[in-house]
Amino acid sequence: MSRRRIGFWYRFAAFSVKPVLRIFFKRDWRGMHHIPAEGGFITAVNHNSYLDPLSYGHYQYNTGRVPRFLAKNALFQHGLVGRFMRGARQIPVYRETSEASDAYRAAVAAVREGECVAFYPEGTLTRDPNLWPMEGKTGAARVAMATRAPVIPIAQWGAHRAMPPYAKERRVRLLPRKTLVVAAGEPVDLTEFYDREPTAELLREVTDRIMDAITTLLAEIREEPPPAQRFVYRRPPVERPVQPSEPDKEKAE
Repeated sequence: MSRRRIGFWYRFAAFSVKPVLRIFFKRDWRGMHHIPAEGGFITAVNHNSYLDPLSYGHYQYNTGRVPRFLAKNALFQHGLVGRFMRGARQIPVYRETSEASDAYRAAVAAVREGECVAFYPEGTLTRDPNLWPMEGKTGAARVAMATRAPVIPIAQWGAHRAMPPYAKERRVRLLPRKTLVVAAGEPVDLTEFYDREPTAELLREVTDRIMDAITTLLAEIREEPPPAQRFVYRRPPVERPVQPSEPDKEKAE
């Protein structure tokens, strides 16, 4: 997508947000030459702060190739944020519903039409105690296998110092100014997987390859080695109220 096709809502967001980011944050942007100048592609980004979409969005907006994010459907329902999400053609994700596969189809179509689709493969803010990327979900891998488009790993660091993930008090600590580091790497080499059947095992291999690339970039930014094993997060089961049987209902009455 060229700058001519960025559209009103992305330009409006950039006009509103970029001056604030420039005032309160320093920038250290690396590897922008790895962002393809044309054609569809996928970015896979680590996630350790609620501010990440702003820092990464700022970074990629300045390359002229704005991303289409996959985001929870709830974000499309809230005021100005919802207007932006819809107007900028972001992709809603309907988790655990009959429409869950719609996001996959929309992402594949967008990439095939020459756009960038951005994934946070972890699916949520990292739960790793030291904020390393945790085990990824296979959505980005599925789209990569379907489209064979370049997958660009993106690592970011620094936004967590202004807004830590899962803090009991979600206070924004803007001062002193923090540095937002965003780095893009070379496309992840996935050619060995293209002619194989896309089984669950293969998608896990592809996802691990993508997460390895992101982790390597982040290790370069942090100048320290990553953990030997990637953190695996399992969501706690959702407790659903037990519906009384018909005899129980009669007894209650």
